[in-house]
Amino acid sequence: MTVRAVIDTNIWISALLNPSGYPALLRSSFEQGLFTAVISEPMLEEIADVLSRPRFRNKYGVTATDIRELLLLIEERAEYVLVSGDVNICRDKEDDLILETAVKSRVQYLVTRDDDIKADPNIEKFLSRFDITILSVSKFLKIIAT
Repeated sequence: MTVRAVIDTNIWISALLNPSGYPALLRSSFEQGLFTAVISEPMLEEIADVLSRPRFRNKYGVTATDIRELLLLIEERAEYVLVSGDVNICRDKEDDLILETAVKSRVQYLVTRDDDIKADPNIEKFLSRFDITILSVSKFLKIIAT
């Protein structure tokens, strides 16, 4: 059975900014088909919005082509799930959409670097009701490597 996971937007963004870090390894694993990523439209919009900010162009040299290539990769290979804003647990509304994406898609894992998600026992308890485990990028890479 293929491992299915929601990959937090911050990881997709980091994969583009640092081609030698764990997020870039995760992107490469996704490109190789080692797992199935699940995404929702608001998550794609957040990735596009954040990467389009002048700070990313100026500091990291992110181009419109870089952004299009990343979005196209995700759009073509990821599974989509519709979200409606039903989850209201997090301080950050965008994090609620990530949790809802995980729950509605019935993934096994939510991979994130977001401390608001990782450190909140209420979020962990909520996701455990759906058999979803929160993992760091490095721990997720170990799972898909086996």
